Amino acid sequence: MIEVTDFRNAMSLLTTAVNVITTKGVSGSHGFTASAVCSVSDTPPTLLVCMNTAARSHVHFVENKILTVNVLGAQHEHLSNAFASRLSAKERFAQGAWTELVTGAPVLQDALVSFDCVIEDIQQVGTHSVFMCRVVAISQSEQDSESGESLVYFNRAYHHVSQIQMA
Repeated sequence: MIEVTDFRNAMSLLTTAVNVITTKGVSGSHGFTASAVCSVSDTPPTLLVCMNTAARSHVHFVENKILTVNVLGAQHEHLSNAFASRLSAKERFAQGAWTELVTGAPVLQDALVSFDCVIEDIQQVGTHSVFMCRVVAISQSEQDSESGESLVYFNRAYHHVSQIQMA
């Protein structure tokens, strides 16, 4: 049997992109910070997003059946912290500039890339819901993708990753 702390310690060594996942519906805008996001298929374009069922905004994602994955750049560390904190939804969304695409879920205007999605299936696995999300629109940052830095999480700390320029 693998102990929870052993698993968590091992997983801390898996480098992951940092994302803010957002939704919007009758109850307003909601969001959370997540690293558990990955591509499933390009035909049709599909992502999976994992969310703890104990999160206070979980019910809103399930009800709304839409979300946007906003991939954060190095300059967004404060935003990641805000969406992982106990701040209210209103206080969280005051931290950035937001727009929307097809679904109406909030899109961070200067995210490296945003994937606007419809949640097509939800599976329960342990303490988390796994959202299977069909991508219906993509918005890529206008900044030069070769000079931008990505915000990643490794060994319980933020790091910045940039493209290596070859001479």
